[in-house]
Amino acid sequence: SIREGEFVSIMGPSGAGKSTLMNILGCLDRPTRGSYLLDGKEVANLNDSELAYTRNRKIGFVFQSFNLLPRLSALDNVILPMIYGSLFKKERKERAVKMLESVGLGDRINHMPAEMSGGQRQRVAIARALINDPAIIMADEPTGNLDSHSTREVMEIFSKLYEQGKTIILVTHEIDVAAYAGRHVILSDGHISKDIRGPLP
Repeated sequence: SIREGEFVSIMGPSGAGKSTLMNILGCLDRPTRGSYLLDGKEVANLNDSELAYTRNRKIGFVFQSFNLLPRLSALDNVILPMIYGSLFKKERKERAVKMLESVGLGDRINHMPAEMSGGQRQRVAIARALINDPAIIMADEPTGNLDSHSTREVMEIFSKLYEQGKTIILVTHEIDVAAYAGRHVILSDGHISKDIRGPLP
């Protein structure tokens, strides 16, 4: 169980099941058996459109490879998740500009992904993940392609989100990145081998 407002790292060697667990928690995959309650609701048996709606409303995703659309500006990448909502075009743009400003990219809103550094692209991805105000942020190796300076910048953003009450689930191989979390779930061969609250030993 992960409680509202927790910052949890998921760690383990390659093949341990980290990405599978993340995909199930993020409603990208369905479990083959068992139960998964998200915000008190059973989601294991939802159909594709119900899963998509749940993802769009409750969860923000940040991936190692950024997953930005290369032909869209930073602004348009952030606007994208709002297209299926009820906001007018002007409101979507205003909200996206504010979100990019909040991650330090107010001067990069019209830049294309290829015109930005890895750290800047990941901050665009974080802004996109936050734009629908999800309760849960799921980050899969979000610093895997970043240098140490950009890693610190990105993790400081996650720390602020945690302080604001967001639930953060972070998959990482990096001990110094996992150290930002307050709880650490260690996987081994598809099972939880350790569940550590507090600092990593």
